[in-house]
Amino acid sequence: MDNTPWLTNHTGGSNFILLGFFHLSKDPIFLCVVIFVIFLMALSGNSILIFLIHSNAHLHTPMYFFISQLSLMDVMYISVTVPKMLMDQITGAQKISVPECGTQMFLYLTLGGSEFFLLAAMAYDRYMAICHPLRYPVLMNRRVCLLLAAGCWFLGSVDGFMLTPITMTFPFCRSREIQHFFCEVPALMKLSCSDMSLIETLMYLCCVLMIFIPVIVISSSYSLILITIHRMKSAEGRKKAFATCSSHMTVVTLFYGTASYTYMIPISYHNPEKDMVVSFFYTILTPVLNPLIYSFRNKDVTGALKKRLNVGPFFQEATK
Repeated sequence: MDNTPWLTNHTGGSNFILLGFFHLSKDPIFLCVVIFVIFLMALSGNSILIFLIHSNAHLHTPMYFFISQLSLMDVMYISVTVPKMLMDQITGAQKISVPECGTQMFLYLTLGGSEFFLLAAMAYDRYMAICHPLRYPVLMNRRVCLLLAAGCWFLGSVDGFMLTPITMTFPFCRSREIQHFFCEVPALMKLSCSDMSLIETLMYLCCVLMIFIPVIVISSSYSLILITIHRMKSAEGRKKAFATCSSHMTVVTLFYGTASYTYMIPISYHNPEKDMVVSFFYTILTPVLNPLIYSFRNKDVTGALKKRLNVGPFFQEATK
């Protein structure tokens, strides 16, 4: 009996080839530099936000706890794809082994799924803060926040554990060239010579779990928030409520909109170039936009940053 793994029989080798999108650009070197700068901005912006939240007692609230979790996910999320993509462009080696491809797929599915549920948890937190302000410290205590965050990470990993093994065990007999800059599920499905109806159905069900359910939570939370804001007599209270909610809704729109296109549209309607542009937006641009949205539009975060900058040795000497 032949015990040779299916992979050797159907792929003709142990590696995939990531074609990426640098070849689509007239100036790939410039594009590589731009992406590297974006990557550094995302890492530094999210890291600074995490540091400020954890080092400033004034920011030890449920809202900022969830923002720090979002920043942590974004740091990991962008690190899953961008370093490999940049190294491939610099070295000219576009190969990725099957274990590396599966690991990359599992991590970005887990992190993406976790972020879906975290955004829903953040909307629920805003609902509790605005609609039930007197009971908010009790209803959203530290234990509840930790449980919600742990639940988001767990549910995100369910997405990774469901889709990764099924996708990676399909026979890839058409080609080993992935028309993408990382191992995304729809891109690999295009390489398979078997019937894709089962995994398309499963992927759709996963999307219902990962996108539709959080969207219901977010929509319900903000519907109740809008009703509460409309009843507020204080103009300052309405302004503050809108400010905190608008930042979150901006992130939700950016992330859910692009991810829904990737995973809820049938594979036959996907175009490689368009897929890469959409994936570039939610895997690379969103992580760099999140800290900008939550910091520049937030007086508490900017105040904490100014405070940190003013307590350095130079400033301490200047104030003596």
